[in-house]
Amino acid sequence: MSKHLNLGLFIRAHGHHLAAWRSPGTPADAGVNLSHYRRIAQTAERGKLDFIFLADSVGVRASEQPMDAFRRSAHIAHFEPITLLSALSGATERIGLAATASTTYNEPYSIARQFASLDLLSEGRAAWNVVTSNGIGEAANFGRDPHLEHALRYHRAEEFLDVVKALWDSWEDDAFIWDKKSGLVFDPDKLHMPHHNGEHFSVRGPLNVSRPPQGHPVIIQAGGSGPGRDLAARTAEVIFAVHANLGDAQTFYSDIKERVQRAGRSPGHLKVMPGLCPIVGSSRAHAQERYEALQELLDPGLAVSQVSNLLDMDLSGYPLDGPVPELTGTTASKTRLKLLTDVARQEGLTLLQLARRISGTRGHYQLIGTAADIADEMQAWFEGSAADGFTIMPADLPHGLDEFIDGVVPELQRRGLFRTEYAGRTLREHLDLPRP
Repeated sequence: MSKHLNLGLFIRAHGHHLAAWRSPGTPADAGVNLSHYRRIAQTAERGKLDFIFLADSVGVRASEQPMDAFRRSAHIAHFEPITLLSALSGATERIGLAATASTTYNEPYSIARQFASLDLLSEGRAAWNVVTSNGIGEAANFGRDPHLEHALRYHRAEEFLDVVKALWDSWEDDAFIWDKKSGLVFDPDKLHMPHHNGEHFSVRGPLNVSRPPQGHPVIIQAGGSGPGRDLAARTAEVIFAVHANLGDAQTFYSDIKERVQRAGRSPGHLKVMPGLCPIVGSSRAHAQERYEALQELLDPGLAVSQVSNLLDMDLSGYPLDGPVPELTGTTASKTRLKLLTDVARQEGLTLLQLARRISGTRGHYQLIGTAADIADEMQAWFEGSAADGFTIMPADLPHGLDEFIDGVVPELQRRGLFRTEYAGRTLREHLDLPRP
């Protein structure tokens, strides 16, 4: 385990709480407000965080829900992430830039080209969050009905990654010589044509972008199922995990590190960075007040709609004060399905109670307290072999991030758990990952 925590910022335009857009200090149009994103990115860089991270899907999941919930869903209109990060690359200097792109609804050549370009624009700060997509609405936007089966999605994703990496390796680092005197542009001996012919893809190459500054942009994944863990163990460098308690996090950490070793890789070359939803206050009472103020703004129907979206299962016809129905037969993430089912059963929650409980976390770990309280828990997870760091998910933006950067980060720095300055320029250097 590294001596220092790694910290990323998961940006959801208004914040991660469903009602964050109604908070007084949050821009209502945050999803398409470049100055808002610029401020967030620069604040995260001021805190010396490793990277900012943007999730994405290629559909409006809320559109599958009843109109009353749909019309209250703020996370509908937002920038396409690679476009946005390209803009933010010019507004930042050191912080990493991570974007989500699906292997189910893209082609390897396009993804290789986009992320190579982002890595060049940012001088070595790009990362790709590899997802397989599980939304019914996404499938409908691409003529895929029904949605691709779970195991097939992961099989396709593995081949997709192989092709993308081969395309990034089309050119050696110094292949382009640009010799004006001789008129030669590149050294043919340093060109490597992929010539890939596989089960899912046929790609000749080469890529029409030079090799990325990092060799390969950093690979992030979030899979927690068996196939997801195997894929991450073989290919990922950061894993965005979902855990609600220390014990589950420790079990996952031990398992994924063992899988990495069995795959012939160093366990230190995969950083486990679970989501953490902090609500920071000047006192514990103040932090709780901050949380309750957001909960007061929450519409019950919208809260249940989020559970439906997470599970790809329409729950709108079930009584809010009744038990959580049997959650089976969905195309949803198996990890998220198990997590929500376990929470509901163990705590005897009604459907509305479960929906309110995860309104700001979607099942991730939530901490409400002072900066010292939150630093204590982060230190316990880090030193207890539960995490290499965390992906921070502020409840509301920009306020929730300001509180974390100005309160929790200095506390971690005082304890020697986090950097006070960037030591390198690329994201691989921040994460202490080897360059391919």
